[in-house]
Amino acid sequence: MMGFAGAGILGSIGRLIADRRANFAIMTAVSAPVALALAAFAIDEGALFNERRAAQSIVDLAAITAAANINNAELAVLTTLKDNGFNSVAVQKQGTIVDPTASKAVIQVVPGRYSGVSSIAAGSRFEAGKLPYNAVQVSLKKRGTLYFSASMMEAPVIGTTATASAQAEAAFSIGSRLASVNGGILNALLGGLLGSNISLSVMDYNALISADIDVLSFTDQLATELKLTGVSYSDVLASKATVGQIATAMANVPGLDRTARIALQTMASGATNKVKIPLSQFINLGSVGNLGLGQKPAGLSVAASAMSMVTAAAALANGTNQVQVNLGATLPGLTSTTLSIAIGEPPQSSPWLTVGGTGTVVRTAQTRIKLLASVGIGNGNGNGNGNGGSMNLGGGIKLLAVNLPLHVEVAYAEATLTDISCPTGRPDSLKVTIAGQPGVVAAHLADADASGFADFTRPHSFSDAEIADVSVKLPLINLKLLQIKGSSAFSVTNMTPTNLIFTSTDITNKAIKTVSTKNLTQSLTTSLVNDLSLSVSALGLGIDVSALLGTVKPAVVTLLNGVTAPVDDLVSNTLAALGVHVGEADIRVTGATCGRSVLVQ
Repeated sequence: MMGFAGAGILGSIGRLIADRRANFAIMTAVSAPVALALAAFAIDEGALFNERRAAQSIVDLAAITAAANINNAELAVLTTLKDNGFNSVAVQKQGTIVDPTASKAVIQVVPGRYSGVSSIAAGSRFEAGKLPYNAVQVSLKKRGTLYFSASMMEAPVIGTTATASAQAEAAFSIGSRLASVNGGILNALLGGLLGSNISLSVMDYNALISADIDVLSFTDQLATELKLTGVSYSDVLASKATVGQIATAMANVPGLDRTARIALQTMASGATNKVKIPLSQFINLGSVGNLGLGQKPAGLSVAASAMSMVTAAAALANGTNQVQVNLGATLPGLTSTTLSIAIGEPPQSSPWLTVGGTGTVVRTAQTRIKLLASVGIGNGNGNGNGNGGSMNLGGGIKLLAVNLPLHVEVAYAEATLTDISCPTGRPDSLKVTIAGQPGVVAAHLADADASGFADFTRPHSFSDAEIADVSVKLPLINLKLLQIKGSSAFSVTNMTPTNLIFTSTDITNKAIKTVSTKNLTQSLTTSLVNDLSLSVSALGLGIDVSALLGTVKPAVVTLLNGVTAPVDDLVSNTLAALGVHVGEADIRVTGATCGRSVLVQ
């Protein structure tokens, strides 16, 4: 009986274990809390994801706004956040750590510089704190919102970052205007630079001066001339071209005045200088260069005077080379004139015209000119009005010859783009600030070492020159030729840049603004002549002829002062044709835009 009862109990237990009815209810009861907790976490996780996406959108907007108002970036960010529901925000400065609270978010605003160059790793393209600023990085930290799991865990910190850049750009150039147009001098000068005989009229030169060339259209034509297809503007400017090819491309730009076009064609056909210019030293289009040929940037005009382009190209083609031009007796008061020109390369291969943002620099080339001239003297009556080759100074003294050995060196001038702003956000409020500085000028009436004339790696050395020849006929002595030597030096300096502000009206009207030195008060040649120090020596004759200087110097100074006007005109036109000027620099902005602020990271 007992064995039978034990077997029944065991069977009942087995049947109970095998019976699965109602197990689901039990398991549901046991797992429900876990499932509810997981659901709460999932809902909160989804809510945090959406909250982070919303925060990222607001930070993106704040960064874009800050980049568009880079001088007041922090205020722009705070205003944007407030407008989008962030009423309590703490600002974290660089080098400090501030943790967000349940009621207060934390933002950090870091201005810097962004470069979109593809060769730079994406994570390294923004450099915090680097000047000049063109980008802003905005970071936001806030406590997330937990709807169901707040009792079980602390709300996590949501962090978002955005970087935006506004590529404000301007197109500007540096050079010098021709003060007056002398066709003969320009024909001789450009003929020497281009390696050809040029015979253009004053009307031709005026047409070239007044004609504006669209630089992008010119680059399109240059690509055709160089047989380049399917490329960008920068690809074309990475090439080399001769002055003839450059002049041909300019002549083919649509809309050019007929007189200017024919003058350019004449220059192109006659140019024998086959030196190929690295076009990157001629023009730099900045980010505009990334556009394909035929495309135009919105709101940014890039233009230049045809005359400036020709002379800049001619100067680059003769960099470190010497050009000599024999002007003969073409200048009033001078019986012979020889002009030598040496052109150095601009520092850091600076282009003559560029498109860029703040901090961009353009420079002229260092230039030396040497003018060796003989001054016409007159005859017989002592007043210089005769036709011979001597002047009677009285007392048995005759002035036989007067020479003008003039040397002028102009260091590079430069223009730096320091600011582009649109205070109201409208294009008509555009302001571009350029810091301009003219080159240091050194002038000498003296002899110089001819071998070092074109060597810009060392200073030019000078010594006393033969300024005048005289004869002396006294009762006991007759000196048929006595040399009067002398020299003088004059320098013009201005080491402080001058800020030039170009408004949208200035840019539209193609205004040229000039910076000049503060101590150039009179003619450069006159300054040299008035400071001329003369000496005379009659070694071996046993006589003192120094008293002659009291008679000779006034006559020499008078004669030299009589030719300072044409000499100054020649110096001015020569330097201006090379893009420089004595103590001045002309700066022009042809287009600018404050840019459109966009996210870059």
